Amino acid sequence: MLGIIIAVIVSLVIAVPATYAVTSSYRKKQAEAKIGSAEEKARAIIDEALSAAETKKREALLEVKEESIKTRNDLEKEIRDRRAEVQRNERRIQQKEETVDRKSDALERKEQGLITREESLQKQKDEITTLNEQKVQELERISGLTSEQAKEYLLKTVEEDVKHDSAVMIKEMEAEAKEEADKKARELVINAIQRCAADNVAEATISVVQLPNDEMKGRIIGREGRNIRTLETMTGVDLIIDDTPEAVVISGFDPIRREVARIALEKLIVDGRIHPARIEEMVEKAKKEVDARIKEEGEAATLEVGVHGIHPELVKLLGRMHFRTSYGQNALKHSIEVAQLSGLLAGELGLDVRMAKRAGLLHDIGKAVDHEMEGSHVQLGAELCRKYKESPIVINAVESHHGDVEPNNLISCLVQASDTISAARPGARRETLEAYTTRLKQLEDITNSFKGVASSFAIQAGREVRVMVVPDQISDADMVLLARDISKKIEAEMEYPGQIKVNVIRESRVTDYAK
Repeated sequence: MLGIIIAVIVSLVIAVPATYAVTSSYRKKQAEAKIGSAEEKARAIIDEALSAAETKKREALLEVKEESIKTRNDLEKEIRDRRAEVQRNERRIQQKEETVDRKSDALERKEQGLITREESLQKQKDEITTLNEQKVQELERISGLTSEQAKEYLLKTVEEDVKHDSAVMIKEMEAEAKEEADKKARELVINAIQRCAADNVAEATISVVQLPNDEMKGRIIGREGRNIRTLETMTGVDLIIDDTPEAVVISGFDPIRREVARIALEKLIVDGRIHPARIEEMVEKAKKEVDARIKEEGEAATLEVGVHGIHPELVKLLGRMHFRTSYGQNALKHSIEVAQLSGLLAGELGLDVRMAKRAGLLHDIGKAVDHEMEGSHVQLGAELCRKYKESPIVINAVESHHGDVEPNNLISCLVQASDTISAARPGARRETLEAYTTRLKQLEDITNSFKGVASSFAIQAGREVRVMVVPDQISDADMVLLARDISKKIEAEMEYPGQIKVNVIRESRVTDYAK
């Protein structure tokens, strides 16, 4: 039994190393086989990667080549288009040069023709002058008088006849006018009323808008001047941006446009967003504000005077006169003043007070549109009153308040007188002292330049000139012609508001002394 155990143990001792050796040899062979398979797979993967990389490389090269070909084609097309455009521009410039050359040649031919024609006309003029001189010499030889002597003789003869006939005609017309002595007396009483007081404003053609700082000037001008250009185009005024600190001057002859521009600019300055679209929006808002104010001013004027039933369009036109001035006098306030005076005088004379006020309020209505329409404010006012169905009395008052037509009723005479009172009273209209004294001196100088005038005096603030004549040199008939000649010369040489009355006085004086 012990032997068997020893034999088994010996067998195990011998078998275990042998089994281990066999197992190790097998595992080694299996590992070497796996390593060879892995190496083959690695080489296959590397070959496959190299092949894919080569493929990607070829594809990338193809894409680059296609992109470069496309870019080159685009560039060639653009170059062809630009060359074609350049060729078109060259042809257009060449055509313009040819047109300019043709026009230049035509102008040269016309200029040469004008020179030739001018030379021909000068020759004809010289021939006519020579013939006239020959005719004058022949007439002087036949008559035995020089041309100056003959002219003086004819003028003297004709002057005496015309002077006498004219004086007789004018005296007859004055005699006919004196038949309406009652009306004339009332008119003289009204013209004698020279008392009234009211505020007046200075006439201006500019408005000044204050700025918060000088940087705002650049924003008002805008990039390349687009903001100021838009504002000037929308409002029809000129914006003057100069060295005046923190101020912009708005210039324009139309006061309503100036007011619209002023309001719009002030709104833009407060808002801070200044660009063309915002400018257009603010100008529209300003126009609506001015229109509303025009309506309010017109309605306020009718309420102040107490005149009702005036057409709404005439009320709006009255409101527009709030922005109109004449010699510094506000046109709407002047009309209200004339209406009040006309009503006051109509009450004193027993006439229709309401009609007198209505005529006085509307007498200058044409001044609301004389900036926009052709014609004097008298003609425009009469047309507006006819258009809106005013009474014939009002129409005649409008037409006659400056003497363009004869007044056919007493209310027209009242309006004419009230208009003169309102305009001629001291302080009503602005005029510098120097200009005022110069005008009065010029008036007296013109009057004194006539033969037979002893002295002259400008009175009534230049509304009347009183002329004293020498009785021995000026007869009663000559006085009529002298007054007419003085009036014509004043009209031709002077500028003045309203009208000037020429009053020629001739008196004979005899002096003696009691001792």
